[in-house]
Amino acid sequence: MEKSCLQIARSAYQPKLPDALQGNVVIAEGDFTQSVGNQEEIKALFPHTYGLPLVHFVKGEPCEHAPMNVGIILSGGQAPGGHNVISGLFDTIKKLNQDSRLYGFLMGPGGLVDHKYVEITAEMMDEYRNTGGFDMIGSGRTKLEQVDQFEKGLEIIRQLNLQAIVIIGGDDSNTNACVLAEYYAAKECGVQVIGCPKTIDGDLKNSQIETSFGFDTATKTYSELVGNIERDCNSARKYWHFVKLMGRSASHIALECALQCQPNICLVSEEVEARDMTLNQIVEQMCETIAYRASRGDNFGVALVPEGLIEFIPAIGRLIDELNDLLAAHGDEYKNLGRQEQRQYILSHLSKENAETFETLPEEVARQLSLDRDPHGNVQVSLIETEKLLSEMCARKLAEWKRSGKFTGKFATQHHFFGYEGRCAAPSNFDADYCYSLGASAALLIANGKTGYMAIVKNTTAKTSDWKAGGVPITMMMNMERRSGEMKPVIRKALVDLDDKPFKTFAACRDRWAKETCYVYPGPIQYWGPAEVCDQTTKTLALEHE
Repeated sequence: MEKSCLQIARSAYQPKLPDALQGNVVIAEGDFTQSVGNQEEIKALFPHTYGLPLVHFVKGEPCEHAPMNVGIILSGGQAPGGHNVISGLFDTIKKLNQDSRLYGFLMGPGGLVDHKYVEITAEMMDEYRNTGGFDMIGSGRTKLEQVDQFEKGLEIIRQLNLQAIVIIGGDDSNTNACVLAEYYAAKECGVQVIGCPKTIDGDLKNSQIETSFGFDTATKTYSELVGNIERDCNSARKYWHFVKLMGRSASHIALECALQCQPNICLVSEEVEARDMTLNQIVEQMCETIAYRASRGDNFGVALVPEGLIEFIPAIGRLIDELNDLLAAHGDEYKNLGRQEQRQYILSHLSKENAETFETLPEEVARQLSLDRDPHGNVQVSLIETEKLLSEMCARKLAEWKRSGKFTGKFATQHHFFGYEGRCAAPSNFDADYCYSLGASAALLIANGKTGYMAIVKNTTAKTSDWKAGGVPITMMMNMERRSGEMKPVIRKALVDLDDKPFKTFAACRDRWAKETCYVYPGPIQYWGPAEVCDQTTKTLALEHE
């Protein structure tokens, strides 16, 4: 395989490991736990893995470890650092016993069910250290929900004599890990299941998980691109750039990029919902900024739009909820209809209020809301061109204002969607270290007999040597939510907290950013140089722990 100069140099980087994970390490148990919501329902669904204690690692006496065979699965969308989780796991099980073996299941959870795997050797591992992407073994979105899937997985687990499965994924993937752990515990199969917190969206965090891996690298990549757009914008001074940023549910990515780059406008979905704003109110607010800047001769600007915005507009959110249930119940009947027939079918089956909302939407947006759902029953918001919808509505509003003399400037637009560009970037030093530590934590949880846990690393705004590591029971993070028309146990997503310091810091500055040109240009991720440049955390994490 031909490699770039950066790949060659980067492969030599040795991730920093916290003192808490070095030497002889044992488990110390903390408080027993309960789920964040619906305690009785979650306890009834997970009787063997519910209420387990928090654990952390402490120094212990030297001891011998038997060889362990471990399987690993990359699940869901890519996130920078996944290969370093694998390398941290690989190195640690080999350190515990050189005869331990690691198997990678190919193309996600489906590889476990279909018995497609590869043994990860030292030579193979060395090709992927500190690289982005999930191409070492591939990823997939197969949901592990059915007994026949669990049993098919058990066949290959027994054939390979696996002691444990590690699932690297986001909230839905780790929910699957918890379901799998419960099934194998109930059957007393002797198979442990451990999760790792992955998602660039940043919405898998709580009191025990400070950040999901990949968020640091992805937001630094997007911020470089946004900064480049701002520099171009301030050079040409003739376009408004509408930039949609990944984040299906939460607005953490958009908020972090705003804190790094200081654009003129950044919408935060959670605030839109809290203020019960309509689509027209959002457009009116954006146009006020555009008109003010134009009055000063600044017919340019940058607006950041979170990918999942449309679901947080209360009226549209209610429409989507009913559409989800309708398509879950009648999807087969609906999908065989023509385009106009589908529209009429939806209008005839919706409640009066939601039918009226559906009719007010531009036809293309309405159609996008009624497309096939993702494997988890969610609207595929990445297919909805929210940035174009907003710019078109702003253009119409500004044209009205121009006729009345309220707007005297020019309004020309450019559109961007930054999504896949950030998911497979070479991990930052933070993500390289964090992911390696997560892999080591997962190995130590296995070695200490734990199942139904997620590996965690805390105190991440301190020096790497001072990070703390351990595990949190996955059931602690769960509640019941409606998915595909049914109530199901899922890990609760962490949305932007409007009372937390990151949002408050943004809110205190945004009026000035709107009126003035205060752009900041972060530039590309730096891997070598001063620690304050190379090892900095996200502004979100720094503010949360200030």
